[in-house]
Amino acid sequence: MSLKASKLAMVPFVSVDNMMRLVHNIGIETFLADLAREIEADFTRWELFDKTPRVGSHSDVGVIELMPTSDGELYGFKYVNGHPKNMKEGLQTVTAFGVLSDVDSGYPVLFSEMTILTALRTGAMSAVATKHLAAPDAKTMAMIGNGAQSEFQCLAIKAVCGIENIRLYDIDDAATEKCMNNLAGLGFHITPCATPEVAIEGADVITVATADKDMQTILTDNMVGAGVHINAIGGDCPGKTELHRDIVARSSVFVEYPPQTRIEGEIQQMPDDHPVKELWQVITGAQTGRQSASEVTLFDGVGFAIEDFSALRYVHQKIKETPFYIDLDLIADPDDPRDLFGMIKRAR
Repeated sequence: MSLKASKLAMVPFVSVDNMMRLVHNIGIETFLADLAREIEADFTRWELFDKTPRVGSHSDVGVIELMPTSDGELYGFKYVNGHPKNMKEGLQTVTAFGVLSDVDSGYPVLFSEMTILTALRTGAMSAVATKHLAAPDAKTMAMIGNGAQSEFQCLAIKAVCGIENIRLYDIDDAATEKCMNNLAGLGFHITPCATPEVAIEGADVITVATADKDMQTILTDNMVGAGVHINAIGGDCPGKTELHRDIVARSSVFVEYPPQTRIEGEIQQMPDDHPVKELWQVITGAQTGRQSASEVTLFDGVGFAIEDFSALRYVHQKIKETPFYIDLDLIADPDDPRDLFGMIKRAR
């Protein structure tokens, strides 16, 4: 067996504990800003990637999905679930793990937890959208939905866009208190709000991240004034939305991958030909983003596989020569590749 084959057979694994240690070692805001740059870089290479809507298995209580992509050199996929009812049972609404593989050999080069990493990359993705679509002088964000994703959204948009004034609202006061406590001492000016209407007063950016698996109207049309940028990231599967359709109708809508977003995003409420712009084209300059101070821009974010690919590749780079992973004996490596049975026989 060659040295190369032996090394390929051992797969670096980043556990939840090691992911947390890696984040602390780098610094969470640096980590988020780095992830945002990785996503932007991969979006400029958008046309190189294999692209397909995620493969979902839906049930009455949630969804389990696979999200694959490849740039021709590396292949990545994420396993992820979404079960809103889990919170009441003391479980995470979203859990995930991911794999990055070498296209040339087909061997995996990274196996990683992605529950934490997905939260980080989701925040980074909203920050990328906000950077390219919000008014340049945006200073205040309303965070509607103060659950597991809220702190990541606030920190990422602060790290990338400099927004430090945060107005919080959740139907559960305990969620807002949790978010306030977690963000305390991190450079924010935080205002808890009793209603969503109060939360969005004076907000330049509105980020909506709720978990209910239904067609909801978290924001009504009369709540959204001119010039606002909206990150609508909670509506991420068929039958789940957060905005009244009239908001979508009068906004300039920006999406990741239209075939997926038309099924899962806010635009599932709209006709199939409802106009959208792809965010990668804004990043590359092929399309214009915000065109006027009064324009309402809407990032209809559902999460796409290229963002997970960016996150996995970033982690793969950052763990080199660190103690923040272990090698897993994941791939069988017989001395003779033709003699897999013999390897089993000799293991007695």
